Amino acid sequence: MENIIEVRNLTKAFSNKVVLKDINFEVRKGETFGFLGPSGSGKTTTIKILTSQLLHTKGEINIFNQPLEKQKNYYYLKRVGILTDNSTLYDRLSVYDNLLLYCKLYGVSSKRIDEVLKDVNLLKDKKTVVLKLSKGMKQRVVLARALLHKPEILFLDEPTSALDPVNTKHIYEGLKRLNREGTTIFLTTHDMSEAEELCDRVAFLDQGKIKLLDSPRNLRLKFSKGSISLTLKDGKTLTVKNDEEGGKQIYNYITNDELISIHSNEPTLGDIFVQLTGSEL
Repeated sequence: MENIIEVRNLTKAFSNKVVLKDINFEVRKGETFGFLGPSGSGKTTTIKILTSQLLHTKGEINIFNQPLEKQKNYYYLKRVGILTDNSTLYDRLSVYDNLLLYCKLYGVSSKRIDEVLKDVNLLKDKKTVVLKLSKGMKQRVVLARALLHKPEILFLDEPTSALDPVNTKHIYEGLKRLNREGTTIFLTTHDMSEAEELCDRVAFLDQGKIKLLDSPRNLRLKFSKGSISLTLKDGKTLTVKNDEEGGKQIYNYITNDELISIHSNEPTLGDIFVQLTGSEL
């Protein structure tokens, strides 16, 4: 599969502090790629470098098969969508007028505004002045703005950090739909359940280094202890091995009508991160 982003030996230092240390990864065209880690691990720094908001100290970055430094800013920004912690809006304009301005900049029909507002569950608020919106609503407007021109790559830095569960689910569905339509998504988050929900592959970033990179499924299988938990009708819970002997035990409980529930004990991405780094998210 074609790579749309390639990063080699990326390093970023601020004065004497190195926040990214020779990291390497690639993002495949059409996938949702998660960059995971706690606050201060280097996630936001990485996304700001990839979106030309920061210069890197050393390393090579190729996006759209071209070195990042050779991308012409206007044409590059027309091909990407960006949501970061310094994304801003015009407070005295309505939601609609904010988006209308960017429609003109991107050369996009204003009909697209209602589509993206529906994606972020804000259609009924399009005439509201931004100054009157909550923090979470403003974040959804910024996300809508990033979606306006159906970018080839969508860079999202903690996109649902200020949202409630209902709107988070709504955003997830919109992002999945955009991804199915061909947009590559680069997502930073410390929310491992978000990564499980959205990402084809994830990289674990800790103290400026990538500690692990694979699909969530492969990571769960790799770190699985190979056991299965059972709950019986008498209230007992027990664990059996995921092998032939365990299978016989499960069969006996089922045939004797003693089994209420069965769960495989695969670890979550959060469990794996803690096991790998020794630190909580």
